[in-house]
Formats: sequence, C-alpha cells, structure tokens
Amino acid sequence: MKRTDQCKVAWTAFAALLIAASGARAGTAGEDLASQVEIRRTSYGVPHIKAPTLKAVAFGLAYCQAEDHMESIARLYISARGESAKVFGGESNLRSDLRNRQFRVYERSIETYHLLDADYRSMVEGYAEGLNYYIALHRDELPEWVQPFTPHDVVAHSMRGVARFAFDRGGIVNSFIKRKQNETKTQVASAAGLVDPFSPLGPIDPDEASMGSNMWAFGGSRTESGNAILMGNPHQGWSMVATYYEAHLTVPGKLNFYGTTFIGRCVLTTGFNENLGWTHTVNYPDLEEIYELALDPEHSDRYLFDGGSVPIAREQATVEVKRVRDGWSRWLLPFGGETRQVRKEFEHTPLGPVIHRDQESIYVLRSAAYDEFRFYQQWLRFAQSSNFEQFKEALDILAIPMFNLTYADREGNIFYLWNGTVPDLPHKAHRDEAVRASTSEDIWTRFHSIPELPQVFNPEGGYVQNCNDPPYFTNLNEPLDIDAYPEHFPRHRLGLRTQHSLALVHGEKKFSLEDVRDMKFDLGMLLAERVKDDLVALLRERADGSDDSAEIRKAADAIERWNNTVAADTHGSLVFARWWREYAYDGSELREDAYEVPWAPENPVTTPSGIGEPDRAWEAFGKVTQELIADYGDWDLAWGDVHRIRRGDVDMPASGGEGGLGCFRVIRFKRDLDGKYSVAHGDSAIMAVEFGEQPRAYTVVGYSQSGRPESPHYNDQTVLYANQQMKRAAFTESEIEANTLRRYHPGGEARD
Repeated sequence: MKRTDQCKVAWTAFAALLIAASGARAGTAGEDLASQVEIRRTSYGVPHIKAPTLKAVAFGLAYCQAEDHMESIARLYISARGESAKVFGGESNLRSDLRNRQFRVYERSIETYHLLDADYRSMVEGYAEGLNYYIALHRDELPEWVQPFTPHDVVAHSMRGVARFAFDRGGIVNSFIKRKQNETKTQVASAAGLVDPFSPLGPIDPDEASMGSNMWAFGGSRTESGNAILMGNPHQGWSMVATYYEAHLTVPGKLNFYGTTFIGRCVLTTGFNENLGWTHTVNYPDLEEIYELALDPEHSDRYLFDGGSVPIAREQATVEVKRVRDGWSRWLLPFGGETRQVRKEFEHTPLGPVIHRDQESIYVLRSAAYDEFRFYQQWLRFAQSSNFEQFKEALDILAIPMFNLTYADREGNIFYLWNGTVPDLPHKAHRDEAVRASTSEDIWTRFHSIPELPQVFNPEGGYVQNCNDPPYFTNLNEPLDIDAYPEHFPRHRLGLRTQHSLALVHGEKKFSLEDVRDMKFDLGMLLAERVKDDLVALLRERADGSDDSAEIRKAADAIERWNNTVAADTHGSLVFARWWREYAYDGSELREDAYEVPWAPENPVTTPSGIGEPDRAWEAFGKVTQELIADYGDWDLAWGDVHRIRRGDVDMPASGGEGGLGCFRVIRFKRDLDGKYSVAHGDSAIMAVEFGEQPRAYTVVGYSQSGRPESPHYNDQTVLYANQQMKRAAFTESEIEANTLRRYHPGGEARD
C-alpha cells in the first residue's frame, strides 16, 4: 500500500472514531439533534435557528457556520490546537504553534472544561457535534485535513480568540525579552535541537495589531419614538481570524437572541433580544504585569516566594512542521521525512508562565486573561438577561477581560461601562518592565469590581458613545473625573474619530432609527476642519517661489473646493489624506509636532488644530503630488478612483477612510497588485436597533455572510455596504416568515 493510501486509511479510521465519540455519525445523536433543529435562511443568507435546547440550537449554529465557512473554522481550530505547522508548514505557523503551546491554550481548555456551567458546556458540545455532522455529510467535498473536532477545540479557539485582544497587550513580552537580551548581550544557547526557550515569538496575530469600533446608545429623550436606540459598529480586519457571523438563535423560554460572533464560536457576543441589547468597542485596560522572582540559589528549578521555595513546572513541547514540497526538497523528502520536529521547553508557575530567566531570576507574566476561561459563558448570560438588573448580575461574573460595553433596553435605559478584569495593583504600572516580587503583597491578587470601573447610566443629554478612547468624555454633559480613578487606568485622550462621534450625537436633536442608521455612514473627515485652511494658505503663500506654481495653485483651489468628506466621488480628498500621512506620521506614530495646537482636555472637542511644521508640510505636499502622478498619471483623482471595495466580482468605489483622519466611516486599505487600494480593515458587522414593543433593527456585514465564492451570499451585502446601506433584520416570527428563502434541517438543505 502506498504511503498516501496508508495516510488516507489512518485519517478515515481516526475520523470515524471521533465522529462516533461525539455522536455525529449518521444514525446516532447527530441525526437526533439535526431533526430537532429548524433553520430558516432569510434575505442575504442570515440563518434563524430554532431548537428545543441550547445544545440543539448550537448544533444548528455550527452547521450553518460550516455551510458558509467550514475550511476557515477548521484552520482556526487547528491553529488553536497548536498544529498549524504540522498540517500546513511554514515558519509563521511554527511561531504561532509555539506561542500557543507556550501559553497552553489547548491544555487550559481541557483543564478548565469541567468547570464551565451546564448551559455553556451544552452549547459547546452541541456546536462540536454540529461541525462533525457537517464534516461527515460533506466528507468528499472537504480537504483531507478537515477532520472532526472535540468540545475542547471549540473552547480552545474561543480562548485564543479572546487572547488575540487581551493577552500580551502591545507585545510587552517581546519588548521585555529583547531589552533583556540587549542588556546581557547573551541568549540562552540552543542544544540538541532544543529551541531557545526565551527567544521572542511574536504576537498571536501580528496582522491584527490595530483594532477599534464605534458605538452609540440614545435614551428616549433623544429619539422620535421615545424608545431607546443602540448602534454597534466594530472595526476589524477583513480576514479569517476576525470574520463576523450573523445569526438568530431561539430556544423557547431560554434564549431568543439576534446578533453576531466570530466564526468558530457557539455564543453570539453582541446583539439584542426582545428586551435589551449591547455592543462593544476595544478598550485598553492594563491587564498584566511582569514580575521578577528570585531563583532558589540551592535549586535552579525553584524560586523563592512567600518565605518558601516553590517548584517551577516544566513542559516540553514538540511541534511538527510539514516540509514544503518545492524545488530540490521534492527529491529529498523520501530521505528526510515529510515533517521535521522542533522541540522547546517552557516553564510555568502558579503566578503565570515564565517568559525569561537569567542566572538569578525568573520573569513571570501575570495576566488577567491567562487563568480565566468563562468569557463566552458570561456573554451567554448577557443574552439570557431580560432587564437591566439581570444584566448587571451577569456583569458581576467579571470574566470578560476587556471591551467597552454600551447597553440599551426596552425600559429606556442606556448604559456605558469601561469593562474589564482590571488588576488592583499594589504598585505603579510597569508595562514591559519587571517588578521585583518576593511575597503575595508585592503582586496583584484581585480585580477591581464593576462598581469601581468608569461608567455612565442614563446621563443628561440622553446619549452615550465610545470610539475606543478612554471613558471620560463618554457624554459631554456628564464627563467623568479622571482623578477619581487609579493611575493605572487610562490617561486622557480624545482622538478625532471620537470628536467626530460627539459632533454627531451631542445636542438636543431627536433621532429616528433610520436617522441613526444613515448617520452611521457619515462621510465627513474631521481633520479637514482642523488643518485644511492652513494647508491651502501655505500652498498659496509658497506657490510663487515654486517651479510648479500653476499646479500648486490648482491643487490649493481643488482642496479648498473639496467638501471635507471621504465620499467616493470627491476630488481633493485623496491628495489631502496622502499629504497628511506623509507629513504627520513617522511610521505608524503621529509626530508630536504635527499640530500647531495639541489636544487639551480643557478644550476636548476643538483641539488639536493647525499645522505645526510648515516647512515639512510643504515638502510633504510636493512629494505626495509627484508620487500620485507617478502611480496614476495625475494627483487630481476622485477618492473612489483609487480606493475600492472588492470581493469576488464586486469592485466598487469606496467611501470611507482611517479613524486617524477623523473619519467615522472607518476603512483602512491595502495596496493591490494594480496599484489601487481595497478594504483590509474597518467597518465589519454593523447594527442599529430600536427597543419598542418588539425590537426593530437594521444590520449589514461588509464582506457578506458566506466565505464560499460560489454562494449567492458571498458578496451580496458587500454591495449594500459599498452604497452606505443596511438591510432590515428579521426578528419577529412574521418578519422571519415573510423573508424566508430556504427552510431545512441540518443535512436536509438545498445546496446553494
């Protein structure tokens, strides 16, 4: 028998065992659960899943996600298991696997699984069975590496997903290790194939370093109907790891929730039920500290703490790396094997994982996101709440490590919370510098309670908003006092995107749900209001001394005529935005002297302003115009001529820009092979919902519901998104029935 045939037989046998174990094989519990689940796909492919139990509804959610994203989910699960390099090869996968093994993602999912509460655990088990049922029924259509998964895989992926935001914030581990290595000019030597255990591995997802979002809530005093309205607008990468999935889950008497989650998860993490809803933006609490612990001079495998000698646990990880079949390697593979092994030893303590050691000390990362495992359990409790009191009880679980939260309900309440499992530090925050610790008094041991965190409830003016900035100007009528909070809470900052948000919502105007929906797509660029006049004056002042004086005056006229938006058809916006990037930034960092007047908390929504360095501004403008001419033949192009929204056969002009420009319609772009720029990050899943007798909502997922190019729902919402439009969400039974395109049980679908 050939080696490939042997592998296929082995995989088939392994798959059969796992499917049988999870009850997903045809004729067993998989079919029993499938028969209990009704799926109704409404307009744009949104699944409304109804089942008698939480386990069954999660089974249905898994099956729907598998229909739309099975291969992506499998890749994410394999990565969380620490086996990407084994299956796909590649150095980046090796680094990811080593990092997941170092921080014991999969091991912790197994060790804590029995501690999950019954409702969440039943959803995890149902979700795993739903994936496996899909795999069994579609085996011939899937790559061989897509194999059945366990409940531990579901939990591990969910834990890793939260870690993408909350663990090793700002890459402090790498920063610390690199500095220590520079100090000593030495590294721990590798031996016998063992990789340096303290070499920097890089962040979990380096391509996802920039994350954001916008959110609003309006009380009845600010709405035409008198009902509360909630708007959620996460900004994430248009990438596999950050793919949102929209769904409606119904378990009579137990759950009736419409919202979104990232693919591969069994719980929806933002959205609404009959009575209330919430959404999130990314915040930046200080969740971790590095502690230096003295080694026991008599035992290098122990450290001194609380008057005793404590053993250091060691764990050796072996990661297999698939050899790539290219070039000469295809001839050498029969002699060298199809995989190579990389071994690495990691150390752990009860205080956290060891990230470095020298002759006298070990250095431990103590993270609020490391030992916690109930993240999605808490989100499920949010979804099962029916009023603000129940929602507050769910908040007190204190498991979700970060994320600003905005809430609204049918009773008219609105609420903002700077949420997080924020350590109560007994010392100053040190970020990537180690704190010497010898007793429990030297380290953080508790979190700040929910009442101790910045929050706003039903404020004067009837609104709350957040666009990732610190919480103090959530509402301009009732600003929070920064001095009322510890020094390791965030310091003052109010970016242009948040100022744009406040300009839209502050005041006395009353909004309808449709107003909020349309206002979300406001295309203004606040930066233009702050520096455009200065730029135009500078260009006209210096044009006479320029070799291209006529062209410079033409540019000044075009920028002056521009309406200060990033609408696709605007002229002047492109050259202005390119100029600002060239002038104001040093790499990814905004120069301190970019503005003439810096931001000041005393004037939070009128600063910064003006051009701080006119000479550099003039030079940058000349450079940018020449670059645009070289790239496109002209500097005077419309924004949408260069910026595109592309997915499959959809290629449309884009309206929107970066938050640093003061845009509320946030899109970041990547350069394509044709020299134009397409969406890479920004508006992802958008929701606007009004809480009347029944919720009434609009939603859109920018890249659409399905990841299968052959699906009719691969880019249908992308057209809506490109046109600044949203679809009506079907929530009530009559709305669902009126919009149902397909109705089926898992396994009985009519294929797209």
